[in-house]
Amino acid sequence: MQYRGSYLSYLLMYLFYFLSLALLSGLISVYLLDRGYSASQVSLVVASSYIVSVILQPLVGYLNDHFNLKWVNSVVLIIAAILGIALIFAKHLFSITLLYSLTLGLFNSTKPVIERMATLSKYQYGKIRIWGTIGYAIGSQIGGLIYQYISPESMYFFFSISLGICLLGIIGTRNEHKNSDIHGETTTQHLGLWNKNFIVYLIIVCLFYAITNLNTTYLPAMFQHQGISVDKVSTIILLITISELPIIYYSHRFMNNISNRHMLIIVFILLIIQFGTYCFIPYNIIHVIISIGTKAVSTVIFIMLNMKIVVSIVDSDLQMSALAWVSTFNSFSSIVGQGLGGKILDTYSYTDFYLILFLIAVIGLGISYFYHCLLYTSPSPRD
Repeated sequence: MQYRGSYLSYLLMYLFYFLSLALLSGLISVYLLDRGYSASQVSLVVASSYIVSVILQPLVGYLNDHFNLKWVNSVVLIIAAILGIALIFAKHLFSITLLYSLTLGLFNSTKPVIERMATLSKYQYGKIRIWGTIGYAIGSQIGGLIYQYISPESMYFFFSISLGICLLGIIGTRNEHKNSDIHGETTTQHLGLWNKNFIVYLIIVCLFYAITNLNTTYLPAMFQHQGISVDKVSTIILLITISELPIIYYSHRFMNNISNRHMLIIVFILLIIQFGTYCFIPYNIIHVIISIGTKAVSTVIFIMLNMKIVVSIVDSDLQMSALAWVSTFNSFSSIVGQGLGGKILDTYSYTDFYLILFLIAVIGLGISYFYHCLLYTSPSPRD
């Protein structure tokens, strides 16, 4: 069988790309808190990685425009793998922050090209994307076992190994020139980039990513704080990640039949259920069940919905700029959220922390529900 352009090459690329991400960042809050750092210092490390991502993404994007995509991103990931090895030996907060931020920033800067390779391949996007979910789930489980039974620092060694296998997949892929299978209606109106709908959507983006990225950072630490061991926490994260598989596989059955506004309402209702459970119901088993049923599901729906929304509210020649702004507001809201979230946890409890996230989710639901003209274009037969 010819490897170049084969389904196996895309499988390896996606599976080990997201497995690497889980090993690098999945237990970062647990790792730093166990080393004696405060929640504010954890947030400093995570927020710094977002800042570096904002700086590096345009630079890597410029290189992608002028040089071979595959080789540019291979070099970037090789550097990230080397920095991952260096992270093993980081003993002070400054060196940890610097190395972790650079590693994750370089890693994140390759995501658009990874997505592009999958979208432009001759294979159905969902059949490739599903391996990313499986990879993250496996990485979460492996990361917990490595942390518990080998050493916390060993996670970063295996991160580098996993990234090396991902590179073998990238080298084997072949870019196919065809239209991507993006569901959604292109707007028939002449809308500038900064139209009313897009501005409101950016507010929703900020609210969503500020609270969901905070939750991703501190949910493992909350479970550990409740007395659950790290290996069991990693199993919970595994189950949370696996829960998005049916959503991805059957997305074609609902993404084109439910309006953007109603999908956003569903997303924020799931967040309200999740955060409300954490702060109002004092039973760990219920926390775990609700986490598995809502966390990954709400996030993956929003990710899939993002392209559909942008296509519907921004002119076609401005959509790449719009997506870049969405990514930028994602990072900036996460920076602010991480800073405030760490200070809240240093001063108050996890219950108070999730009460604030609950209230922000209620605000997001209110904006999505009451702004009736949001994200509406001419109705399509598929809607």
